[in-house]
Amino acid sequence: MRINARLDDSYEEKFHLIQQVEQKNRSEILKDALDHYFSMKFKKQEQTAWEKNQKLLKRLGGIISSTEDGSVNYKKYVAGYLNDKFSDR
Repeated sequence: MRINARLDDSYEEKFHLIQQVEQKNRSEILKDALDHYFSMKFKKQEQTAWEKNQKLLKRLGGIISSTEDGSVNYKKYVAGYLNDKFSDR
């Protein structure tokens, strides 16, 4: 795929600085930028969702040692987890 983009002066300076420091051509810089953007936006979210689900499963299963009162206060723990999970959206 061929990409044609217009950059204002500040982005052009950044682009040229990256070229000089990294000794890479334009295509390599754009590929690196897309890889970085993809990993920050998509892979991190998937991993975070998986980790949050694992945390919930551990809490519900009574595996975490700090939930000795889990059979009594399980509703509080589940509510707290769901609040943590959905408050960052």
